[in-house]
Amino acid sequence: MAMTGIKSFTLRGGRMSAAQEKAYKELSPHYCIPFSAACVDFEAVFGNKNPVVIEIGFGMGSATARIAAEHPETNYLGIEVFKAGVGKMLWEIERGALKNIRIIEHDAAEVIAAMVPEQSAAGFHVFFPDPWPKKRHHKRRLIQRPFTDRLAARLKTGGYIYAVTDWPDYAAAARAALSATPLLANVYGEYAPRLPWRPHTKFEKKAQAAGRAIYELYFVREG
Repeated sequence: MAMTGIKSFTLRGGRMSAAQEKAYKELSPHYCIPFSAACVDFEAVFGNKNPVVIEIGFGMGSATARIAAEHPETNYLGIEVFKAGVGKMLWEIERGALKNIRIIEHDAAEVIAAMVPEQSAAGFHVFFPDPWPKKRHHKRRLIQRPFTDRLAARLKTGGYIYAVTDWPDYAAAARAALSATPLLANVYGEYAPRLPWRPHTKFEKKAQAAGRAIYELYFVREG
C-alpha cells in the first residue's frame, strides 16, 4: 500500500476486447479522473450533490454497473488498476447509458489518501479483494489498519463500509481490524447477511461452486 510502499495488488495481463478498447479510447476522457494530489470535487465531477459511494477494485465492472443502474440517485466512483477492467466498465457505462459512474485508474491506497476528502463518502464497497492467502503476504491485504482508519475518516457520519470475501482467515482479520478502527461499528455484530441489492458476481458463483463460504462485513461510522 502507498503508506508502506507495499502494493495490495499484483499487476496482471489481460487483453481487452475490441469493444473494450474502443470504449477505453473514446470514453476514458469523459468518465476517468486522472490521479493527482488534489482532492476530488464530487459535486463538480458528477454535476450534482448526490451521495457518493466508492468501490475499491471493481474487477470487470458488471456488478458495479448493475448497482449504479438500479440506484441512479447515488453516484459511484470506481477505483481499479487493471486496464482491461476499466475498458469493460466503460463499455458497461456506454451500454447502460449510465451517468452516475466515474473511474480512477490507480492504486486505491494512494487514491484514498490523496484524492478523497474527509467526511465526503456515503460508503465504500470492497468486494472480493485479493486474499493474499500465503501468510508471508498477509501484509499486502487491503483491509487492515491503518488503511481502515483512512476509510473511516473519509466517511460521512452514517456512512458504511461493505466488504466481502471467501477467505475465512481474511474475513476474521478484516473484522478484527474494522472492529478496532475508531468511529466504526459492526451493524450485525459478527458477519452480515448478503444485502439484497448486492449482485452475485461470477467470481462469487465460482467460489460457491467450489464449496467456499462467503463472508460479509458491514460497518458504519457513528461519529
